[in-house]
Parts: sequence; structure tokens; C-alpha cells
Amino acid sequence: MSYRDGPFNDLKVPITWTAAIAVIVAGVIAAALLLSDRRETLQTEAYTTGKKVFDAADRPVSSVTAAPARWTGAFGGFLSDYLFAVSENRKLKKELGEMRQWRDVAIAQENVNRRLSSLLGMKTNPPIPMVSGRVVLDSRGPYSNTRLANIGAEAGVAVGNPVVNDRGLVGRIVGVTNGASRILLLTDIASRTPVLVDRTDARAILIGDGGPNPRLAYMRGQNPVKAGDRILSSGDGGVIPRGLPVGVAAKGLDGQWRVRLYADQAAIDFVRVLKFQDFTKLVKLVELDRPAAPPPLTNETAQPAIVLAPPKPLPAAPAAAPSAQPGVILAPTSGQPAQPAPAPASSQPPRSSAPASSKPAASSAKPAASASKPKRPPASSSAPGNGN
Repeated sequence: MSYRDGPFNDLKVPITWTAAIAVIVAGVIAAALLLSDRRETLQTEAYTTGKKVFDAADRPVSSVTAAPARWTGAFGGFLSDYLFAVSENRKLKKELGEMRQWRDVAIAQENVNRRLSSLLGMKTNPPIPMVSGRVVLDSRGPYSNTRLANIGAEAGVAVGNPVVNDRGLVGRIVGVTNGASRILLLTDIASRTPVLVDRTDARAILIGDGGPNPRLAYMRGQNPVKAGDRILSSGDGGVIPRGLPVGVAAKGLDGQWRVRLYADQAAIDFVRVLKFQDFTKLVKLVELDRPAAPPPLTNETAQPAIVLAPPKPLPAAPAAAPSAQPGVILAPTSGQPAQPAPAPASSQPPRSSAPASSKPAASSAKPAASASKPKRPPASSSAPGNGN
């Protein structure tokens, strides 16, 4: 029996009625779903039986119907990756090169941030004001070993200020102007720095000779230093504060003790200038030079007494006419001793520093009037010579 000869060969179903019945069934199902999924039903936490049945039937059907779509998407992605693998490889290589550049920048910035944090965290005891800067020029030669920093007089930098980096002492300021300052390094032939050995407290002078390792000189004592001793600034002479790290002692090829500087273990680019003065000069000299206030006046010292020195006696002279000049000695009468007349104020100045008063002028006119008529002492006087 062929397929065309089957029992359902003559079965005919109207397409219109079939579509109408399918639409009606779908509408009924949709209405049932809407009625079972009302907000009031969800609020009462009542999940209808129809909804449960539909969910249970929809789960396997949906997974089966969605499988072709998933397979098609996965195959399309695989085909796209395979076809565009070359271009994607080129793109990734370009991004990798850019990332390497950013990696180098990040490593450099991390190093700078670490050094700056260490530099800014440096403290001194007693506290000393500091200012940070950056080295912009390196000057090296057989007779010069200096640096040029981008900070100057506008930041309060002065000649003689010590300079440090994040590891130790670098040198000191030898020249300053607006916006720039010259740093003399410890290795320069003109550098002389007082230092001490941390272990024995032995004093020495760190002398630069143009090489990378300055030498220790003028040390005293029996074996004051050995290899590996820490060298610090001693603060002698008030040039550099005490306790700044300088380096480590080591024996040189010439048999002299030298110092491996801490500051040379990293690039000398970021520095801090210590606005340091000798601690004995931190007192305000203006107040010391100001004259002291006078002591308070008392009753005894309120009005200083004016003492006039008596005039010198002149040789005796005979009585003159009434027109005798002042200063002539009058002859005594009735046993009265001769009294010299005071000289004019212009001829005999007083010896004291007090200003001359008008009393000598008045007294000089009085003997002139008495020259014409001398007075006698009263008869009742018990001692001769006691007159006016």
C-alpha cells in the first residue's frame, strides 16, 4: 500500500476553520494566563494551578526550541574567530606594545613616588625647615663636581645650607640666585665636611678629591674606624647639623680610609635643602643688640644733685675803686679773712656735667657792689670772721 492510497488520502480540512480554531484556542490560553497572573493574585502569594502546569510544560519545550539558536550562535562565533584570527592577532600585538610602554611609565612613577615619600618623610632633631627641589643640570669635571637645582633665593635658600636626598647627605649650597642654586657635592676637591664614626664617635674630616669615594683625614685614636662603620655628620663648626647619614667606611687601594656615599646609591635628582643655621645663632640678634631699659627712678635718684666746683683762689690785691672789676680780692677789715670773689661763668666753667646755672652770674655782681663799702661783722659775734 502506497502512501497515496492511505486511509487519510481523501481527508480534507478547511484551512479557514482550522486557523480560526487555533486562534480561539490561543486566545483562551492567553486569557487564562492573564487571569491567573493578576497582581492581586501575586500579592496574596497564590500561584494558580494553571500557571504551574504551563511553566512545567514550557520549560522543556523552550530549551528544545532555543537549542538551535544557541548552536547557531556558537558556530557563528567560532567561524568569525577563525576567519578574523589574523586581524585580531595584529590588534592584540599593538595593544600589548602600548601596555608595555604604560608598564614602564608606571614602574618609573612608582620609583619616583617611593623616593619622594622617603624624602618628604625625613625628619631632623631639632626640626629644621626644608625646601624641596629638582636637579636640572649636572656639571662634572676634574676640578668641578656640582649640581644646579631649580630652587633659589625666592625659597629662602642661602649659601652654606646642607643638601640631602632620600638616602643621605649630598653636599652644600655654594651659590644662590633667584630660581637656581649651585650645589657643591661631597666628592668635589673643594669640599671639606666634618664627620664622625658612629661606632666610636671618632671625629674626622671628609675630604673630596674628585673621585667617587672621598677620604677620611685627621682621625685620632687607636683604630678609630674599621670597614663597614657608618659615617655621620658631626655638626662641628656649625656648618652641617649633626647626625645626617653620609656613607660607609671602606679601605681604599691607596691604603687610606674612604667612604662609600649613601647619596650615590641612587640618582641625585630630587633633593631637599635644609635652611640650617648654627644653633648658637638662632637667637634673635636684633633683640640682643637693643639697649637695655634704664632702671626705675627712686626718690633718691629722681632729681640728681647739681654740684658746682668752687672757683680757684686768686692772689690778694689791694682795695680798688668802686669801678673794680669782678674777681678782685677785697682787703679784710677787723680781722675778717679775705674772701675771693667768684670768677665770671665764661672764665671758669663748672667741672660737673650739669648745665651751668645763673647763680654765678648773680654772685659776680654782688662783690662789685660791696667793693665800695665793706661790711663789718656784728659786735655780738663770738668768732671773728663769720660775716655774710
